[in-house]
Amino acid sequence: MSELSDLTVTALRFGFLLLIWVLIFSIVAAMRRDLMIGGTAKTGAPTARQLRKHPELAQAQPPAPKQHARLLMVTEGPLAGTQVELAASPVLLGRAQEATLVLEDDYASGRHARLFPQGSRWFIEDLGSTNGTYLGDQQLTRALPVELGVPIRIGKTVIELRP
Repeated sequence: MSELSDLTVTALRFGFLLLIWVLIFSIVAAMRRDLMIGGTAKTGAPTARQLRKHPELAQAQPPAPKQHARLLMVTEGPLAGTQVELAASPVLLGRAQEATLVLEDDYASGRHARLFPQGSRWFIEDLGSTNGTYLGDQQLTRALPVELGVPIRIGKTVIELRP
């Protein structure tokens, strides 16, 4: 009887080992598939195989490079004409002295809004201000991406991202 239980234990061990290897191979296959999809989506350039099948893809003009925001410009309000150079760090907007751009606006809160980079884009979020923050005509309820030239309104102050 002892031999049968040893045989059963050995069979279970091999079965468990086989199951682990199947799991490892499925994880590697999924990661490989994700990397392949991500690589295709990121570059957008045709592969060598696609160029051989469709040579006209080689003559296609690449899209114009997207301009990135480099300046924050106050376009309306008491600080009209003020410019702030953008770096990789967030920009705090409000009446508080520790704000990056101190707004001289009675309708702005002390810590009113935050403009922050994420990847190659800039996002704006309201920090619980009393009078709200507007992106274009939309009042912010969550962080939203900001495009170049779209007005951000805080009280009587309007700012824009510029290249």
